[in-house]
Amino acid sequence: MDGDFRTHFVREPGALKHHPALVLNADYRPLSYYPLSLWPWQEAVKASFLDRVDIIAEYDEVVRSPSMTLRIPSVVVLKDYVKPQKRVAFTRFNLFLRDEFRCQYCGSTGELTFDHVVPRASGGITSWENVVAACAPCNLRKGSKSLRRSGLSLRRPPRQPGAEELRNMGRKFPPNHLHHSWLDFLYWDAELEQ
Repeated sequence: MDGDFRTHFVREPGALKHHPALVLNADYRPLSYYPLSLWPWQEAVKASFLDRVDIIAEYDEVVRSPSMTLRIPSVVVLKDYVKPQKRVAFTRFNLFLRDEFRCQYCGSTGELTFDHVVPRASGGITSWENVVAACAPCNLRKGSKSLRRSGLSLRRPPRQPGAEELRNMGRKFPPNHLHHSWLDFLYWDAELEQ
């Protein structure tokens, strides 16, 4: 088995990239949900040797050096607590996350742009309270018209999200792959199965 595994990595050197470690804060919560706080396995091993993290779950696969064999970490927890940011940066990504990756006019998902509710041509500013995610057809339809003139309506009014609200919003969008060793730490306040 070990020989097959080693041969697999020799033939496919990128294979070890597929063993990321979930990084938890000292309170056992992920540093972020979206994007999920993951480190390449090499960073997790390095942080463990530098005594910055504790390894709390491991993959079945191992890596070897001439003097030791080590199972690849799948979940690590920081020894020092990292205080979450209070301020939410006004970025395209955070705006789309606030709007749940949906057009705020028709609700579609897909290729999103952003739209000024009060057009810049009419004095509208680029701010949390005036910009929403919009699909290209709705953005074209609205153009530089007011909401009333365009015939469109907002699903919900734009506003600045709080940091905790945005972190929780990210929990709705899990990545395509969740290793089973991560599940107890990702949704720790979810209702337990009976």
